[in-house]
Amino acid sequence: MKLYKSIVVLIVSTISVVSTFSQNKSNALSAIKEADLKKDLYEMADDHFRGREAGTLDELKVSLWLENKLRTVGLKPVGDDGTYFQFYSMWRNRVAANSSIKIGDRSFELWKDVLIAQTAPAKVSAQIVFLGKGTKAEIEKADIKGKAVAILASPEGINLNVSLAERRYPVSVLRKFYADLTAKGATAVIFIADGLAEKSWSHILPQVTRGLYDIAGGPNEKVTAKAPVIWLHNNELLFIQRQGLQLEALINVEHFEYPSVNIIGVIEGTDPVLKKEYVLFSGHQDHDGIRQLYGTDSIYNGADDNASTSVALLAIARAFHQHPGKRSALFVWHGAEERGLLGSKWYASHPTVPKESIVAVLNGDMIGRNDPDSASLLGSQSPHRNSTDLVNIAMAANKQGPKFLLDTLWDKTTHVEGFYFRSDHLPYARLGIPAIFYTTVLHNEYHTPMDKANHINYPKLKRMTDWMYLTGWQVANIAQRPKIDPGFKLER
Repeated sequence: MKLYKSIVVLIVSTISVVSTFSQNKSNALSAIKEADLKKDLYEMADDHFRGREAGTLDELKVSLWLENKLRTVGLKPVGDDGTYFQFYSMWRNRVAANSSIKIGDRSFELWKDVLIAQTAPAKVSAQIVFLGKGTKAEIEKADIKGKAVAILASPEGINLNVSLAERRYPVSVLRKFYADLTAKGATAVIFIADGLAEKSWSHILPQVTRGLYDIAGGPNEKVTAKAPVIWLHNNELLFIQRQGLQLEALINVEHFEYPSVNIIGVIEGTDPVLKKEYVLFSGHQDHDGIRQLYGTDSIYNGADDNASTSVALLAIARAFHQHPGKRSALFVWHGAEERGLLGSKWYASHPTVPKESIVAVLNGDMIGRNDPDSASLLGSQSPHRNSTDLVNIAMAANKQGPKFLLDTLWDKTTHVEGFYFRSDHLPYARLGIPAIFYTTVLHNEYHTPMDKANHINYPKLKRMTDWMYLTGWQVANIAQRPKIDPGFKLER
């Protein structure tokens, strides 16, 4: 009976939302033009911006490009000191060049002969114990306290059916063994690369040499000593099995401060009371910069990720400028998303409008690829759904507008990608602000130089932009702001 009542309530609620939606439908949808989206995206994803890497001059260059666009569109600045910019410090830790690895009487050249897989200081002098493939039984019976444990990497027990498997494999191997080994007292872990790890070597170099990034107060702002994780090439397998080998490892970590920036503008609402509340449209402006060469190209332009949403927000702003809602429309282009959602973490904790005045966050990330009639709305299913009200509005907007077939698999806790936790809505959801995430999900050119403007499906991008706008327009005009579902709690 309780289930039946819940279904009836949901149906009645959805019908009510659809009815109200029809009454409040904006007449400014025509301001969202496919031609504008295409023009803006070709500019933003051009080689001129060199992949827009956070903490570099390239991110600042695209920020100035966005500032000019916002000024042209008619957004008012809501950054610091009357500007469109909210600067914040991005802290970086990386393994220093004066770190050293010596095994037996041999010294290993950093990054060429050996990889340091964790950015943490360490000083280790320990005997090496080789445990083959490191089965549970081998680990349980081995005396490894105070020793460095060497293991031949293997994909056994690891799910490789994930995006960027070649980059994620070394981390998966680390997670497979590290906790068990250190719990038994291992002072260092040495992995001998198998064939897959050898292929991964060049793919993970940009990540491990860059190190860890965070904002002030985050877990990676400062790093503490821990048992190091070291990778050797496969041709060292016989060498590492010699008896009596000693590891001498000295890992030093450098600490740097870089600027990153959020770009923020607003279209004020028309209602004298409700204009003090905000519908926040969210995306990120940064991407991966210049990295590993694919063929002859090393610029990671990030057309879909996430120039697609960045230009969608410009189009939505044009529509709100033409026909403002009762509530204000707040637009935030976050910096440093690729560094760990740093821009959204900063804005969520340092908003330039009162936090309690943000009624909903509509975030987009990668909204221009894959099947033309399919899309996903993350945050629409429990436990990711934090506002049934907001989800119902978004579902009604889809029925009223683009009519996408919704792929619900990506929002499930069992999905291997864990994609809900990888975009800029997350810090807001954790603060109890209604938040949803629009996406057309990953593709095989994700985080490669092939993610270019000529690969975007522009009619689909227009429909995704329409969907975000129609949802936001409804939220901007309904009498009661969306409520947070009681008991909302994410699984991680």
